[in-house]
Amino acid sequence: MSDTRRILITSALPYANGHIHLGHLVEYIQTDIFARFQRLRGHQALYLCADDTHGTAIMIRARAEGRSEQELIAAMRAAHLADFSGFQIAFDHYGSTDSPANRRLCEAFWLALRQQNLIVSREVKQLFDPAAGVFLADRFVRGQCPQCGAAEQYGDSCEACGATYSPAELVNPVSTLSGTPPEIRSAEHLFVTLDSLRPFLTEWTQRSGALDPPIANYLAGHFLGDPLRDWDISRPAPYFGFEIPDAPGQSWYVWFDAPIGYVAATEEWATARDGSYADWWRPGDRNQPPAEIHHFIGKDITYFHTLFWPAMLKVAGLTLPTRVRVHGFLTVNGQKMSKSRGTFLLARDYLDQLDPAALRYYYAAKLSGGIEDLDLNLDEFATKVNADLVGKVVNLASRTARWLTATGLAPDYPDDGGLFTRAAADGEAIAAAYEACDFARAMRLIMQAADRANLYVDQEQPWKLAKEGPAAADRLQQVASVAINLFRQLVVYLSPVLPQLAADVGRLVGGSIDHWDQSQTPLRGVRVNRFQPLLRRIEPSQIEALLQASGPPPETTKGTPMPAPPTPTGEAGDSPEPLAAEPLAETCTIDDFARVDLRVARVVAADEVPDARKLLKLTVSLGGDDSRTVFAGIKKFHRPEDLVGRLVVVVANLAPRQMKFGLSEGMVVAASGAGAEGVFLLSPDSGALPGMRLG
Repeated sequence: MSDTRRILITSALPYANGHIHLGHLVEYIQTDIFARFQRLRGHQALYLCADDTHGTAIMIRARAEGRSEQELIAAMRAAHLADFSGFQIAFDHYGSTDSPANRRLCEAFWLALRQQNLIVSREVKQLFDPAAGVFLADRFVRGQCPQCGAAEQYGDSCEACGATYSPAELVNPVSTLSGTPPEIRSAEHLFVTLDSLRPFLTEWTQRSGALDPPIANYLAGHFLGDPLRDWDISRPAPYFGFEIPDAPGQSWYVWFDAPIGYVAATEEWATARDGSYADWWRPGDRNQPPAEIHHFIGKDITYFHTLFWPAMLKVAGLTLPTRVRVHGFLTVNGQKMSKSRGTFLLARDYLDQLDPAALRYYYAAKLSGGIEDLDLNLDEFATKVNADLVGKVVNLASRTARWLTATGLAPDYPDDGGLFTRAAADGEAIAAAYEACDFARAMRLIMQAADRANLYVDQEQPWKLAKEGPAAADRLQQVASVAINLFRQLVVYLSPVLPQLAADVGRLVGGSIDHWDQSQTPLRGVRVNRFQPLLRRIEPSQIEALLQASGPPPETTKGTPMPAPPTPTGEAGDSPEPLAAEPLAETCTIDDFARVDLRVARVVAADEVPDARKLLKLTVSLGGDDSRTVFAGIKKFHRPEDLVGRLVVVVANLAPRQMKFGLSEGMVVAASGAGAEGVFLLSPDSGALPGMRLG
């Protein structure tokens, strides 16, 4: 059997309700690097993706824009592909979940679930908007919290007090689509009964090697130790999706047909080559190695890809993932991407100002293969790219190539003190790092070789040899030949990360870079073309232009409509919507206000609350030994690691309240409401200390 591997590689499907931003690109760049590396090693690596196109959010946005869902997703597909191409992300095929192939495969998966008696039906009570004519998901209804009375709360939990409830329990609920009060209606939903597959899922998640230990442990601790809940897999009409053949008026929920899109994209690619998806998704025949399946996903969708998806594949008799590679989120300058901070950075805005190679390298230098978040520190970004790519790598060629234009490389590779041989030997360690998706280690090894090569040039000083004339011509050719060979060797190693640089260097010397083994043998006696600038330094003005171009974040969350921008009025341009949505309370006296003890506090610990969709558990310090626990409904807008160390304002004398998840001993003060999408924590000015009273 051949040593060539067959590797099918996917990224999570981008949702067709928003544009690509730099957070998305962490995944697509990471996946593209992995795919290019595998091809460079001589393997058959197929990189597939598609637009995720179904769901209520698409339907609502299309209505609001006065066009069909198909017109909307076609426009977003063109925009997505343009952004991906701009960042040199090369898919072998890019499909759509709204395709005939995906519909056929959804029907096949559904039939397999039916045949194994895994589908049950039950009535579900939901809020219905009679004006819009749709059932309302939690995010499409707001009202007063039934526990604390806070206004403008979503239909599943209160962001002010952390209480959880059903949408029907909201006080004075209002549809965010039409602004009218909704009705309670019952509708049939179809569910997949997953618990019978729990033994299989336990075995696969814990012992197959498909998951990194932190992910496997998370699943074991949070889900697989208890009976698995049935999975609500349908949505009643109206809903933009595929209607279920044996359940008229019901459509498959978007998270059912989205992962099947991986298989559909394979089918579309294979059919064009007289093949079938089965060549990749069913056990291989004895004449070819079985295909490996590698999924790259963000940690926010781990649940779907490590429980639901393998269960569906098992029932359908298809190949299970070889690896599910989970990465963290992107922060910018240590903070969550934010419009208000000017750091919600769209791919297109970046491409208008900066070289995509710079971001590809910076991400590679940060990605370790784990689930840690990646921070785009813009100062460090410019410094690192300028120092590594321009100062170390390209500098090798810019300082030496011009002396070889007339002569070409030396006919025999000169003595370089073992530099080329040492870097060639490093190739296996670099390859192992790429294979493990520890691109950061690969970049460190490559830059160490670059440092050694630059030290050689500094010691040999070819610019001085050039001034010595014909007497030093042979030595100058030798020194420059060593430098160019070491440079090209580095570029072979970097080519999965920097494909455009590799193509440009191929035109400079040696021809196309297309195989890892080209790093193992130096070039001799070949022509060197005239040197052209390969990469340019990042200038502060480019970073400033990118930040200035940062616009409002597009809505990409499934099930959430794009909020209408507030209408500015008044001298300051502030919208009247928040105040109109929640009018001022009745006046109070200074004595009334004095009863509320507002204090500065420091967040000393922040943790997610298992099984709570909105809550974070915060430990806040008021100074000294005075600390307390507060449950805050801010999970959707704040990450725990971003909160630790932050100063906040708390209601310190609020009576403790026993919640389902523990005792809450206060309340963190935050702002939310009409005209903005989010929960905004109030922070004191710099210099305030824990324990200080507000008033």
